[in-house]
This record gives sequence, C-alpha cells and structure tokens, in this order.
Amino acid sequence: MIDNRTAPYAATLLRLTLGAAFLSHAALKIFVFTPAGTAHFFESVGVPGFVAYLTMLGEAAGGLALIAGEYTRIVALALTPILLGTIATVHGHNGFFFHNPNGGWEYPAFWIVALVVQALLGDGAFAVGSPLLQGARGRAVAAE
Repeated sequence: MIDNRTAPYAATLLRLTLGAAFLSHAALKIFVFTPAGTAHFFESVGVPGFVAYLTMLGEAAGGLALIAGEYTRIVALALTPILLGTIATVHGHNGFFFHNPNGGWEYPAFWIVALVVQALLGDGAFAVGSPLLQGARGRAVAAE
C-alpha cells in the first residue's frame, strides 16, 4: 500500500538524487575531461563528437530541471536516451556488473529504471509548481 503522506517526499528524494547525479556527470565531463576531451572520447567509441556537447547540455540542464522539479516527468524520460547510449556504446559489451573492466551496464540500467520510476511518480514535494512549495510561498507573502 502506498503511504500518501510520505510518497511526495520519497519522490523528492529520488528527484534531487537523480538531478545531483546528472549535474555531477556533466561537471566531470566539462571540468575534468574538458568538452574537447569528452568529444574526442565519444568519437573514439564511434559516436560523433557533437553528441558529446549535446550530452553535456542535456545532463546539466536536465539535472537542474530535476533539482528544481520543473517538468520532472518529461525531463526524466528525456534523459533516458543518454543512458541507453552509454549502454549501447561504452558499457554494454563489458558484461552486466559495473565492477567489470571499463564498467558493465548494471549502473546505467539501474539509472534508467530510477528515471522511469521518477517519471511515474512525478514531481514530489517542494518542486516548482508543487502545492507544498506554493503553500510555503503563500504563507511567506501573507506574513509580510
């Protein structure tokens, strides 16, 4: 049975965690590997270099949108092709377990499932447009 009192907070925790993970992966590509290095890696696995820039943009914008709770369902589903791409090009041929050399497809597959769960759950609490957040805003305005 679903506990309607805590489910919005569970959805929020998942949304914030997914958003932070996408932001951290974008930051890794931008600040550690560099955009040019990331594009070179994409090319080395047979993916056009420009897709690296689209991936970094998607991870950064998608991560921020998830953290804010903006268009959560759409963003969660829109981010799944990035992970499907990692399975198809980088991790799929390394076996299932992520501890395998060069990482298997276990972790990206789990991440896809988490995104689908987020899409099914929706925004959760404290999202942009959330009744809980709007209620807090309304109380703050009334207090002024």
